[in-house]
Amino acid sequence: MHGAVASFELGKEVTAAVLADLETAPIAEPLLATLRLLQQMTLAPQSLERAHLQAALAAGVEREALRDAIYVAAAFNVIVRMADAMDFRLPDAAGNAASAKSLLRFGYRL
Repeated sequence: MHGAVASFELGKEVTAAVLADLETAPIAEPLLATLRLLQQMTLAPQSLERAHLQAALAAGVEREALRDAIYVAAAFNVIVRMADAMDFRLPDAAGNAASAKSLLRFGYRL
């Protein structure tokens, strides 16, 4: 991402605070506005309005940064919804180990 949203790094504590309560997390207004928009887009896309975008822009988020954030969130939303629809489950430790062994041996070839 570009601009104000990506101009600083978040540590584990700040990330935990954002996940616990977005509204009280110690983050800059542009990031807060971006996360509010992405939350709306993810949890209630049917009620997403131009005003949500305008609020992020008014908070100082650059158009390009906002577009990048929307693209990334949209991609993850599609992936998660598809995984849910196909009842995808993450493998356990043994499954991860088997996958790692296979990748080391064969790479990503089918």
